[in-house]
Amino acid sequence: MDKILILDFGSQVTQLIARRLREDGIYCEIHPFSWSEANIRQYGAKGVILSGGPASVHLEHSPQSSPAVFQLGVPVLGICYGQQLMCQQLGGKVEPSDAREFGRAMLHVTKNSALLNGLESTQDYQVWMSHGDKVTQLPAGFEVIATTTSAPFAAVANESKRYYGVQFHPEVAHTLDGALMLRNFTKNICGCKGDWTMTNFRQATLPHIRQTVGKQRVLCAVSGGVDSSVVAKLLHEAIGDQLLCVFVDTGLLRAGEAEQVRKSFAEYYNIPLVYVDASMLFLHRLDGVRDPERKRKIIGETFIEVFEQEVERQGGADFLAQGTLYPDVIESVSFTGGPSATIKSHHNVGGLPARMKLKLIEPVRELFKDEVRALGRDMGMPDSLLMRHPFPGPGLAIRIPGEITQEKIDILQKADRLYIEEIRAAGLYDKIWQAFAVLLPVKTVGVMGDARTYEYVCALRAVTSTDGMTADYYPYEHEFLARVSSRIVNEVRGINRVVYDITSKPPGTIEWE
Repeated sequence: MDKILILDFGSQVTQLIARRLREDGIYCEIHPFSWSEANIRQYGAKGVILSGGPASVHLEHSPQSSPAVFQLGVPVLGICYGQQLMCQQLGGKVEPSDAREFGRAMLHVTKNSALLNGLESTQDYQVWMSHGDKVTQLPAGFEVIATTTSAPFAAVANESKRYYGVQFHPEVAHTLDGALMLRNFTKNICGCKGDWTMTNFRQATLPHIRQTVGKQRVLCAVSGGVDSSVVAKLLHEAIGDQLLCVFVDTGLLRAGEAEQVRKSFAEYYNIPLVYVDASMLFLHRLDGVRDPERKRKIIGETFIEVFEQEVERQGGADFLAQGTLYPDVIESVSFTGGPSATIKSHHNVGGLPARMKLKLIEPVRELFKDEVRALGRDMGMPDSLLMRHPFPGPGLAIRIPGEITQEKIDILQKADRLYIEEIRAAGLYDKIWQAFAVLLPVKTVGVMGDARTYEYVCALRAVTSTDGMTADYYPYEHEFLARVSSRIVNEVRGINRVVYDITSKPPGTIEWE
């Protein structure tokens, strides 16, 4: 199988490079910039992409790639920091820029190149910049193929060695012809066929699971969401009765969620499901806790504890399976071990406590949400289940900023249910990536029936996205928002004010905590 290796230097959008390539049927993997020479050589890539990053290549201790990258005899594409690093390592020069570029810029093609094939020199092309340094001297054999007003070396190439560098980010949607540039690199320059699909992933993953598990038993943590449900179906297809699916009711689920999960596993999947009601335990552990990171840690630790107890009751297991996805991993830890920033932790990321004898298996850890849905379709799962909006592992605990109480949970469940009902009734559910209500830790004065009220504020959130890495708010019509607000205020006792969140990601995250 054709493969592209992506070395990550800490950019928050490195994963978008992988996403764009996979959309085009190109299999790729992201590995840290510090990956060893042996690993790089053994990987067998048809091409290498060096990502962007926040560091400056001219400073001491800046991230460096192994020289092996330029000894493989395969094409190399450097993006932003990756371009600067490539030029410096091959004998060029990089310096701080007098005029930094952040955001939109117009690219002018100055020379024909395999990388920019399809772009004409007679017009300018919108690209997205994010840099404070610039290349000031090219290595031997390189030439400029495109410029911007502030970046005379915006795109460079050594056509004979098939080395290319761009100062901008072709992976982001704001670079309008970025997909074409990446396709030129992977298919035309590297010669990748672009035939990787979820069918291929499934065919490769099933024997891998069987080989990893052997005759041992797997305990699958089921939340009822798309990710864990697809993982359960995949594991059941791979190992059958060696799989034990456990659903823990944390008491932090959406209204009616527990009943729906049990029904789905019985009717759609035909997979035995063990139900554990641990709602009182979770609520007790979260009593008085306000910090969102502490909430996540407590929930993660409690999950593990409940599973430990269930393993004993069910006669033991050897593996714990989870529906961890790529964005979960990226937001939880610095992938490179240094240059990138931790955004927030996830309850199901970071391994298992040393005391546990269970080994962790996460078969969709390298997939994005829409790829998981495609995998589910490949296994015959219905869209009514696969197209459900994402729901976080910590559940409503991170949609109730501040202290969590049973009263607040009840209020939020009712408000969220009404909100989703209205979205479905308006035919908007499938147009939105994720929608939910948040119960704010503030109360405001209101008037109902000529009487004063002092109740909570409910915030509504709805975003559009393709992979959860970036998102924009959904532009509801005011009539819709007015209808939802009226229903919540009138039907949910405890809420007297409704607001709508219009923050994109970045700078915000999709969830509030």
